[in-house]
Amino acid sequence: MDSKAAAAPGHLSLRTKSLYGFGSISFGVHVYVLSLLLFFYNQIIGLPAQMVSLALAATLVLDALWDPILGQFSDRLRTPWGRRHPLMYLSAIPVAVTMFLLWRPPASFSMVEKGVWLFVLVTAARLVISLYEVPSQALAPELAPDYHQRTGLMAWRWVFFTFGGVIVTLLGSFIFFRATKQYPQGQLNPAGWGPFTLTATLVMFGSIVISALGTHDRIKTLHRPPVRKLNFTQTVADIARTLKNWNLAVALSASVIGGIGYGMYLGLAFYIDTFVWGLPAKSVGMLQLAALAALLPGAWLAGAVSRRFGKKKSCIAFFLIGLTLLQGPILLQVMGLFPAHGSAAYMPLLIVLRFVWSIFNNSAYIVVTSMIADITEDAQVKSGNRAEGLLMATNSFVVKLTTGFANLLPGLILAYVAFPAKASGTVDPAIVAHFVWVYLPATTSVSLISILIWLFYRIDQKTHEKNLATVREAEALAARAAEAAGEAAPLRAAE
Repeated sequence: MDSKAAAAPGHLSLRTKSLYGFGSISFGVHVYVLSLLLFFYNQIIGLPAQMVSLALAATLVLDALWDPILGQFSDRLRTPWGRRHPLMYLSAIPVAVTMFLLWRPPASFSMVEKGVWLFVLVTAARLVISLYEVPSQALAPELAPDYHQRTGLMAWRWVFFTFGGVIVTLLGSFIFFRATKQYPQGQLNPAGWGPFTLTATLVMFGSIVISALGTHDRIKTLHRPPVRKLNFTQTVADIARTLKNWNLAVALSASVIGGIGYGMYLGLAFYIDTFVWGLPAKSVGMLQLAALAALLPGAWLAGAVSRRFGKKKSCIAFFLIGLTLLQGPILLQVMGLFPAHGSAAYMPLLIVLRFVWSIFNNSAYIVVTSMIADITEDAQVKSGNRAEGLLMATNSFVVKLTTGFANLLPGLILAYVAFPAKASGTVDPAIVAHFVWVYLPATTSVSLISILIWLFYRIDQKTHEKNLATVREAEALAARAAEAAGEAAPLRAAE
């Protein structure tokens, strides 16, 4: 038997874990900066909110269809550089070009032409970031097969993902969106958006290249699929066997419902900070500093609690606590029970609440991504196919599809409450209150349903370890069969 063929990836060094996680900075920046598109095109460019939301929703639907195709292609790819890295390298330049152009609609364009520009460029930006994100996500189950080691690796990924979003927020708040006499709320100053988005573009490009190069040496330890010539019908049947999995159905159901709430939250978060809390860019930056400080405590809490109580119980508890901490203060504010704006307790309390919420939010997403990764071996045992790319991309497909639908809702909510475009920073308090009373029940109800769906998830540590043993036994048998037939072992890339 070829020991190299059957070798497990083994212990991950700090260098590998950190460089793997570093790449998720690009997606963190992508998610955060694109969440500002509604604000930018509505408040800075002047497009109607419902037009922007419709364009964003349509692009996400197209993007969602792309992810499973890309995931399946990545799973079957055979190159000297493995299945994932060629696509990761390929993504870097297109990601930079599309992100740069997205925020620079020609000034001579009409409003309709600017809307078309938005649709085309944001579609392209979403498609090319998937060239990196889908194969990068698919690396995680292979790099960390162990039940708890996988949670640790996902912690690194989530920390850098969140760090990417937070760091560009801080750059915007303290550097590019500084208050001026004309624009006390600097995020409403058109001059700051060009340098801000250029910086975000460069950060995304750098993180992709550094992570791909930093994990290149792991290619030789990763799974390599056997040569299989399948016609279209066989390929579809292969995919169907992989996706026919109870735990995947639970994850997808939770993602469908949760994606709606997440899409509404992302689209409206900047409105809440700006108009509900009445914060200038510098104060928004202080809240992001609190979120940044919560990264490591959140990563530690995810590992500690999930080891003690298991992943399912931990993720449900984290999400419920986080939901309360996120929505509760907004409810108190609109009811007049929060400390008055400008009082000594106002900003310190907001900062503490954002810090504690971020800890639980970070922990929840670290654990839940580890749970989704655990479906890889569960599906492989039941179907005989190892398809990390397809599984992770299918979950991404559902999230993006439902978030695409949900992206319609922020614009519709803003139109329903008659929220003004190009607001000066002061909006009729009655409109703001109406906005909150629509936003809160809509986002809270769908988030709560999504959290409770995870009660039906069935993989615990014992189940995962049994699945992992079965997978390794099957890989060893395949390697021995290939060796006996005088072929290269099909399961892992040669040195």
